[in-house]
Amino acid sequence: MRALVVGASGGIGAAVCDTLRARGDEVVGVSRSGDGLDVTDDASVARVLGGLEGVFDLVMVTTGALEIDGAGPEKSLRALDSGVLAAQFALNAMGPVLVIRHALRLLPRSRVSRLGVLSARVGSIGDNALGGWYGYRAAKAALNQFVHTAAIEVARSHRQAVLVALHPGTVATALTSVHGAGHAVVSPQVAAGNLLAVLEGLTPADSGGFFDFAAKRIPW
Repeated sequence: MRALVVGASGGIGAAVCDTLRARGDEVVGVSRSGDGLDVTDDASVARVLGGLEGVFDLVMVTTGALEIDGAGPEKSLRALDSGVLAAQFALNAMGPVLVIRHALRLLPRSRVSRLGVLSARVGSIGDNALGGWYGYRAAKAALNQFVHTAAIEVARSHRQAVLVALHPGTVATALTSVHGAGHAVVSPQVAAGNLLAVLEGLTPADSGGFFDFAAKRIPW
């Protein structure tokens, strides 16, 4: 199998690359640090993905951030800042859908292909009982809509494609020690294995869905 990992230098992205290579798959990883990829810049995405050749059976988009430029998740309306909200949308919603746009030509049309995008359970409107985290929640909700909408279009040209949003769980990073209280934490390696197992277990009938690390559907 040939796989493309976008965001390959991040914790989950690097672990996905390692997991795939350990089982003998061919992996191409692209990232900001390695390739100058800025997912919020359409020209940058076009340049990096446009330089790739061939097709990929699996694409994982592992970009995103809870904190951007030191601005953490808002706890109240009083904490809202338009610049921070725009940055959240640019990185966590606009970035992945630009990747999808340019990755479409890299997916085979004659066989099953899978494209998974990292989302987050807090992007679920139906599962929001705590409030707060305005920018991150809204950006991930927008991402989920982008993925669902793109899946409808992609199915017209790639009938065997699986395009989904994935929640990896709470993954051990520097930020989870601050923002992950009360949640079970897993290593990036465990998260990578879970995500790949879920993505590879889905069928074209599941395309456009939102799934957690145990392959359970998450409400929109």
